[in-house]
Amino acid sequence: MNSSPHAQDDDAPRSPLLNLLIMVTLATVVVACWYLLDYYLRDSQSDVTWYPPSGACDLHEGPCEANLGLGGRLVFGVGNDLVPMKTLPLTVALEGLDAKAVTVEFVGRNMPMGLHRFPLKKVGPGTFVGEGQIGFCTEKVMPWRAQVVVESDKARRGSWFDFEVARRH
Repeated sequence: MNSSPHAQDDDAPRSPLLNLLIMVTLATVVVACWYLLDYYLRDSQSDVTWYPPSGACDLHEGPCEANLGLGGRLVFGVGNDLVPMKTLPLTVALEGLDAKAVTVEFVGRNMPMGLHRFPLKKVGPGTFVGEGQIGFCTEKVMPWRAQVVVESDKARRGSWFDFEVARRH
C-alpha cells in the first residue's frame, strides 16, 4: 500500500470548480488574442484625419501630392510601372510634418482585395521608402486606392490616391 498523499489525488476526478476556472481562463485567453488581432489588423481609417489629394494626378505618370493641413505636405510615388504581383518601390516625402511612421495601404475600390499594408522605413528627414505589391485580380481593369497614413506624436493624418491597373496577358 502506498502511503503517499499524492497517490490518492492522481486518481481522483477534478472538482467542478477547477474545471470552471480552467474554462474561464481559456475563454479569457481567447478574448485577449482576438482583441490583439483586431487591434493590429484593423482598418486604418478609424482614427485617421483624411485630406483629399491636391488636384488630379496619375500615379502611372509620376508622384502625387496632398496638403495635410497646417502647412503639412505629402508627396507619394510608386515608380512608373504599376503591375500586379510585382514589387513596387514606394516613396513618401513629407514637408512641415514630424512623422514617426508612414504606412501605405493598397485597397480595392470596387471589391475587397485583402489587406495590403506596407510600413515604410525612414531614410532621412521627412523621407520614407519601402516596397509594396498590388494583388492580382481577374478583372480586366482593377481600380485601386493607395492610402498613405502618416503617424506623428500628435495625430494620424492621411491622403488617398486612386489609380487603375490593367491586367497583362
